[in-house]
Amino acid sequence: MRIIFAVLALSMAAPAIAQDGQANIDFQGFEDLTGQVADYRAKRLLSWEDFNRKAAQPGVLLLDARSADAFAAGHIKGAVNLPFTDFTPESLAAVIGDKDRPILIYCNNNFTNDRAPVMMKLRPLALNIQTFINLVGYGYGNVYELRSAIDFNDPKVGWVKSSS
Repeated sequence: MRIIFAVLALSMAAPAIAQDGQANIDFQGFEDLTGQVADYRAKRLLSWEDFNRKAAQPGVLLLDARSADAFAAGHIKGAVNLPFTDFTPESLAAVIGDKDRPILIYCNNNFTNDRAPVMMKLRPLALNIQTFINLVGYGYGNVYELRSAIDFNDPKVGWVKSSS
């Protein structure tokens, strides 16, 4: 499996500056990566119980890729915030470290509340999808995603509310 992710990451590599005057945007590459990741992602979806159990294991990173403001307003206890919009090779390495480190992700659409700070997005645009694909594309292949929809007020969630 590690080889697959190395190939995926290398296939996504592009020159720092486009030689043809075009922006460094590769929709076809993203579409290809999405197709390659689809079956793998389907096997990495966890129920709340399994997600919570895995989060308690040593070395596991609970990553919240929502905005810094949304994270500050509330998040699952123990989560680390790196907004999706800030994903770069350097920021990911600084937060995650080892590319084999287990990473758990969740997003607004994992909560049934549909109110701030977890307003639902359209289902095909849920942040988990882009986060999973991007983590794999950057070479972090040990990603798991919360499948369940839960109420952040449920004490078992361990929701941390903003003090403001």
